[in-house]
Amino acid sequence: MKKNNIIYWTTTSLFSVMMLLSASMYFTSPEVQAGFIKMGFHDAFRIELGLAKIIGALVLMIPFFKGSIKEWAYAGFGITLISASILHASIGDPVSKIVAPIIFLGVLAISHIFWKKRLQATA
Repeated sequence: MKKNNIIYWTTTSLFSVMMLLSASMYFTSPEVQAGFIKMGFHDAFRIELGLAKIIGALVLMIPFFKGSIKEWAYAGFGITLISASILHASIGDPVSKIVAPIIFLGVLAISHIFWKKRLQATA
């Protein structure tokens, strides 16, 4: 159980911090804002996605949130990361921008697997 907790909290913390940093860049970086425009998105989507990342990271990190809400956060992040990778590939971005979301999808998957293991251990 201790190993599962360590792996869960390490991956969840790493992922959540990355999402919070990413969200902060959505609100503060002119380069990120220009990137959204380059990809053809309305500026409101950048703000919406930034807020969703903050809320999702908090849902993953705060133990108060359980069950379906946490599953929705995992699913939302999964969809976002897969979509980001596909989008970066479709506009010809460098491989690093295509692979980075997939790496974080792996971290998210490990977090989810060990969240489930923790739930099974307490049931």
